[in-house]
Order: sequence, then structure tokens, then C-alpha cells
Amino acid sequence: MEEAARREPVIVDVDPFSEKALRNPDWFDQIALAADGVIYLPRYDLWAVAKFDQVRSTFMDWRRFSSAFGTGLTHIGKSGNWRRPSLILENDPPDHARYRKIFASVLTGATLQVIRDRFEASTDALVRALVAKRHFDAVTELAEAVPLQIVPTMLGLPAEAHDLMLIYSELNFNSMGPKNELWRKSQEKAAPIVETVMEMCRRENLSDDGLGARIYNECAAAGLPEDDAATLVRTFFSASMDTTMHGIGFAIQALAERPEQWAMLHADPSLAKTAFEEALRFRSPSPFIARTTTCDVDIDGVRIPADSKVLMLVGAANRDPRKFERPDEFDIQRDVRGHVGFGVGIHACIGQVVARLEAELALEALARRAARLAPDGEPVDHLNNWLRGLSSLPVSVEPA
Repeated sequence: MEEAARREPVIVDVDPFSEKALRNPDWFDQIALAADGVIYLPRYDLWAVAKFDQVRSTFMDWRRFSSAFGTGLTHIGKSGNWRRPSLILENDPPDHARYRKIFASVLTGATLQVIRDRFEASTDALVRALVAKRHFDAVTELAEAVPLQIVPTMLGLPAEAHDLMLIYSELNFNSMGPKNELWRKSQEKAAPIVETVMEMCRRENLSDDGLGARIYNECAAAGLPEDDAATLVRTFFSASMDTTMHGIGFAIQALAERPEQWAMLHADPSLAKTAFEEALRFRSPSPFIARTTTCDVDIDGVRIPADSKVLMLVGAANRDPRKFERPDEFDIQRDVRGHVGFGVGIHACIGQVVARLEAELALEALARRAARLAPDGEPVDHLNNWLRGLSSLPVSVEPA
């Protein structure tokens, strides 16, 4: 096979972490897709790929695109990191498989059924009370409330850990981007509580019947130290919370703005699953993820040097018209299989099964209880270097 003709990268002198880009994600994603090739962002000495096939193949090729040097902009092999690297996300085989196996043994089908049985009624009660008010904030009162009700409880974290863990997680995602004002503010807010969060994830501070205790037990059985178990507990929390909250919020926003889509979901609440998947494609809460090249790599004829950071533009890839017809339309009847909102391959999001269950419970309950859903004020963006989301979404409803 002939080697692809050598090409130059497309220079894009746009800051994806500027306030303009964070507030207008479609604007940046369209610029990236219009580049139609491998991108170079000179502001950060950063390579990027936006086409769906490029992003997916980069996800799958962990040997040449390593996670072990950090999945944000920082090359943790050179400059270190503010926290211990994730044993799942920032780790490659063979070590990665040992830790992934721990989660596989904990997040079984039986575990998910327990979560459903335990929280289905309480989620429905929460939604019933919100619908009775006829006006509520779909982010703070629903999209955030459901994961906060489920994940910390299932992990067995102490009640006082809930808000602190969110502050910690906010810093975690901001730290994956540049050291800008968003990062500085979250660092200042989190500095007094980081050690407390670490301590709360210790075995003695977890309930005996939660998933956190099971993670410790599985680590012990595998001969892994308690520090590893504590790190995995923190990883589980981050993987099951922020992106889930934002994904549910985006789903409700898209449905509220499109009465015909809401009518379909209300008529058939089982479409809640595909509604959430379409929301993840339509506006990906986790729009970026980075890798580091382990050797010189060619992508579509562009040579990327070894030890370079490559940013996968997940949000843009999920709007690529070469993969999805009518990519800028939100359609809950779309066959959305194959989107990369949770990643693919061995580093796909470990919390995705819990995230999908949380979203299904919330959206199904709302679909059953509300005959009409509509915007009731201006949404407020949640600005974070590494996430897309809303901090407020006022809606009005009519009870079914």
C-alpha cells in the first residue's frame, strides 16, 4: 500500500478554552469540522482531530496514543500533576486492565438492578413534587439532584462528602485545561477541602454496605494497596456525576425547546434511553480528551511527532455530517449508536452504565408525569475548561 501523500496540518488560531468558545460550543466545533484535516492549535502547541473517524481511531489506538501521560493538556510525565493520576483513565495496559477488572466486578448487572430498585420510587417522588410546582429549575432540582441522590449513597460516602466531592470534581476537570482564570478560581475554592475529600474516601469513612467498601474488598483480594482503592473511589464519583448531570440537563433543554420531541417522549417514556444518547451526541458534556503520542504518527498524511499532545474533539466528532445525517438536529428517534460521547475502546468511561441508568430514571419519570415541558427563562451556562453544561435551566410543565 502506498504511503499517503504528505500533508500539512490546518492551523486554527482559535482558543477552544476562551469564554467565547465555552459559551458558543457549536461555533468552535464548526470551525474544527470545517478544517477538514488534522488541526494544529499554536496557542497551546497542541494537535487536534475533529472528524469522527479520526477521533474514533485515536480512541482505539492506545499503543500509539497513550493515556498514561495525562488526558488533559498537562504532560504529567514531565511536569507532574496536582493529584495522583487516575488508575483507569490515565493508565495503559497491562496495569490498566487490573483496575478496570475491579470496576467490572463491582458494576455488574445485579448491581445496576439494585440501584434501579432502590432509587426508582424516590426519583419518581422527586419528579412528582417538581411537576406539582409547575415551575422548577431542571438543573439544580432534577439533573443534579438525581445523581447526587444515587452515587454518593451507593458508594457509601458520608453525607458531608457530597458537596465537597463536587468542588473537588470541578477542580479536576478545570485542571485538565489551561491554567486560566477558571482553573485559578476552582483551585482557590478547592484548596481547603482537597485533603478532606481524600480522607473521606478512606475505608474507615465508608459504609460497610456500599460500592466503595466493595472496591476496597476487591482491591484487597487482588493484592492491591488501600491507596489504590481510595483513588478508585474518587474516580468512580467523578466518572458518574458531572458529565451525567450536564447530559441530563442538555437532554431536558433540547426537549423543552422542541415540543414535538417532548410529545414523542411523553407518549412513549421508554424512549428516555435514546433521548439521553441523542443529547450526548447533540451536545457532548465531555467535549475534549487528550492523548500523548508514543512515536511519530501519521494521520491522513500529517506527521505528528512523538511525545505530542493530541486533543480529540469529541463534541465536534458527534456533529460530523460524514457520520450522522442532519447532525445539527435533535431527534430522539435517531439511530445514535456509535457516538463517542463516552469514548470507545479500553478507556471508555467506566461510569457510563450508572450514568445511563440515572438519566433513564430521571427522564422516564418526567415523561410520565409532565404532559408539557417548555422553557421558562434563560438558561445559565456552567463554564468549565473540560466540560460543557448548564448551571440553571428554568422550565415550566403541565401535569399529566
